[in-house]
Amino acid sequence: MTLGLFRRAALALALVTTAAAQAAGTVGTTLPADFPVIEDASLAKPVIGFGAAGPVTRVPVIFLHGNNDTPFPTLCNGFYGHIQKVAQHLADNGYSPSELWGLGYQGDRCDITPTDQSQRARIAHTNQANVPDLRRFVREVLKYTGAKQVDIVGHSLGVTLAREWIRQDLAYLKVRRLVAIDGPNHGIINCSPDSANYFQLPSQGGFTPSSEVCRELGSPDTPFLRLLNGPGGAFETLGPTKVLVIRNADKSFVYFPSQDGLIPPVPAIDSNGRPTDFSRSASLKGARELALTGQGAFDPILGTTHLGILNSPVTWQATLEFLNERSGHPQP
Repeated sequence: MTLGLFRRAALALALVTTAAAQAAGTVGTTLPADFPVIEDASLAKPVIGFGAAGPVTRVPVIFLHGNNDTPFPTLCNGFYGHIQKVAQHLADNGYSPSELWGLGYQGDRCDITPTDQSQRARIAHTNQANVPDLRRFVREVLKYTGAKQVDIVGHSLGVTLAREWIRQDLAYLKVRRLVAIDGPNHGIINCSPDSANYFQLPSQGGFTPSSEVCRELGSPDTPFLRLLNGPGGAFETLGPTKVLVIRNADKSFVYFPSQDGLIPPVPAIDSNGRPTDFSRSASLKGARELALTGQGAFDPILGTTHLGILNSPVTWQATLEFLNERSGHPQP
């Protein structure tokens, strides 16, 4: 290689490196100062979240955490908020922070008291109660960025929340892709009347059969899930929205009757007292699926797969590849 060619190659490499460095950024813990204030419909205070001003060249991504979590670590939820790490992985691989938006639809979790945590299963934590927050957030993100569509990455309750908003608003053309991480699409195991279901205790969340969350998710046959999924699962994936399910295949304390890290098991019984297999609850008919094992290694506090799968580099990379792939490319 001649000296001239070498210099031109070096310059080209420097320009590429500089562009990559400029594209990378840190996902923050606030919304832009000029982003409209959205009042949380349940808490009567502004929603928390993250996002940034700046140019947008990709489809913006909206991140939805699970029940009793937050979009980033907060004073009252200092050890989790891992969905921000998924967003940061995208920022480290080409996305701008202005294309990454997180919604905290349950506040900072400072309303949960150490002695009575039954708020975790009350109405403010249901899908139906939080659809208005998501509806307004998507509308304002589209308006703020000038985009025509969004992608959504949801974990646990964030999955069914996204699906319920899409169903209510027939928003299939607004959502290009959905990444559904270990979502309760066919119910949760934590709502049975069995005496061994310790999640019923106020100190463990108050997930009694009559609690509002359990009325939605305590059985595959709740009115909410029958409407969301349709007869025989006919509505699980509708319209042009492409869906990737990432789920735990070995254990998960909300679906499997087995020890999950430090969390002991409860019986596989639904809120009606019927034996029920929830192990495939996160699956969706017509969706691509990535089934993972051993994800408890990524939950450094409790060792659970349900929380660990969101903090997993495998999940991060599969999400990145799915959102970036062109039509006709193989699944991650």
